[in-house]
Amino acid sequence: MIRRHFATAILAGLLALGIPSVQAATAPTAATAAPTQAAPSGVWYEIFVRSWYDTNGDGIGDLDGVTAKLDYLQSLGVSGIWLMPINPSPSYHGYDVTDYQAVNPQYGTLADFRRLADEAHRRGIRVIIDMVINHTSDRSPWFKAALDPKSPYRDWYTWAGKYTDLDSPSAAGDRAWQAAGKQHYLGIFASSMPDLNYDNPAVRAEMIKVGRFWLKQGADGFRLDAARHIYENFRWDVDDPAALAKNLDWWNAYRRGLDAVNPHAYLVGEVTQPAATDLAPYLKPLDAVFDFPLAAQLIEAAKSERNQGLGPTLDRTYAAYQAVGGRPIKDAPFLSNHDQERVMSQLDGNPQHMRMAAAMLLTLPGEPYVYYGEELGTLGRKPDPALREPMRWARSTKAKGETTWEATDPANGAAVSVEAEQADPHSLLHLYTRLIHWRSEVPALRDGGFRAYPEASDQLAAWERTAGRDTVLVVHNLSGTAQTMALDVPGEPRFTHVLKQTGPGVAIHGGALSVPAYTSVVLQ
Repeated sequence: MIRRHFATAILAGLLALGIPSVQAATAPTAATAAPTQAAPSGVWYEIFVRSWYDTNGDGIGDLDGVTAKLDYLQSLGVSGIWLMPINPSPSYHGYDVTDYQAVNPQYGTLADFRRLADEAHRRGIRVIIDMVINHTSDRSPWFKAALDPKSPYRDWYTWAGKYTDLDSPSAAGDRAWQAAGKQHYLGIFASSMPDLNYDNPAVRAEMIKVGRFWLKQGADGFRLDAARHIYENFRWDVDDPAALAKNLDWWNAYRRGLDAVNPHAYLVGEVTQPAATDLAPYLKPLDAVFDFPLAAQLIEAAKSERNQGLGPTLDRTYAAYQAVGGRPIKDAPFLSNHDQERVMSQLDGNPQHMRMAAAMLLTLPGEPYVYYGEELGTLGRKPDPALREPMRWARSTKAKGETTWEATDPANGAAVSVEAEQADPHSLLHLYTRLIHWRSEVPALRDGGFRAYPEASDQLAAWERTAGRDTVLVVHNLSGTAQTMALDVPGEPRFTHVLKQTGPGVAIHGGALSVPAYTSVVLQ
């Protein structure tokens, strides 16, 4: 029975990718049977709803559009989606919220969100939403009321005093104090984003209430925006143990507050720090933090075709993480997100380097994140709107469902579309699908620990992944020439069987592994 259900799920994925099958006529449809579920991959997929899929013809993506494309996400193999802010906001990006318990009317309604969550859960896909918790919009009713010094909302924000240095630099890199007439308030990111005051118990209680509200609507957790900046506001707060301690105290309180509704709610934090040792403390209250230093290193390794000491660096990273709680590695690796130039652009459009970056990412511990369009090789450089341009579903930008709120970069032509790449068995989309499904099919890739393999050369990235009694060896040839690596290493497991490979030609001869150019392999 389990094997039959798994085969049905794989069949559904192949059909969604445009791969023909003689069994297509017998596959159940969504109208006649609930989607079957393979083992989870643990991979998350970040979606900017505005750019995703438009169901009402206004040029703006919506929640119903996310629901409409859940089968695509299931075929890709992801087991969770992160929705960038869906609350009402005066901005296109939504990171300045005016109402935390409502949906941006351009995106739909609360009922639409609940339906999305229900349909995602039927497919074994979790849903987390962006919780913009450090600050509100300056158009929030709370902030408008707070402009009156006599308002009960006054202390929900932080105001400059008579002797405040209004030129104080913020921890985010700009001025910390913003003007509202003759008054000044703390807003470390922009004047449109006044910081909430978490020394006020009413603010803490309200934001816990907001979190509980969304859990009751069907959310499985939250991506916590600017998680380190609750108390890290000024440049002198950076690396201050007191600011860190206050941040962790708040996040522990937040976690306890959510436990009353869902003790399994998943919390991943945006903690923009340059080293694993700076990220590790947040793994006490949170389930994971985005691994910013690793993202940079993965891209540099792929671009330079050198492993850049990646294995030993990861050994140290995971040791730091496990020292915090002694639990399995809960990293959140990624390549780029909505604030960074897209991976393909960082790699100067090199498709082989893009493939190697993807292969490294999707064979690492933790729960990797993929930014929408990354699986197509979408290009995008600053300014920010160009990093968040429409997802390309069809070869034509005029096809049904294509969003038009932002112009599509001509560099992302018809070939960089789901339609085109589904039809090409050698496309980047097919590679991402294969790699993500590897994590479902090989438990050690999804759940295993990590140890750098000692024989990796400068142009090979290699690591062991162990879950229970099962150990696999992952090897990536980052270069454009075939590479050889010793397998008969004293004290190491004997890897004799090729389990997975991204291309043909991998061979084991006389205790040595030969890997063709730009190829990844998993050995047992």
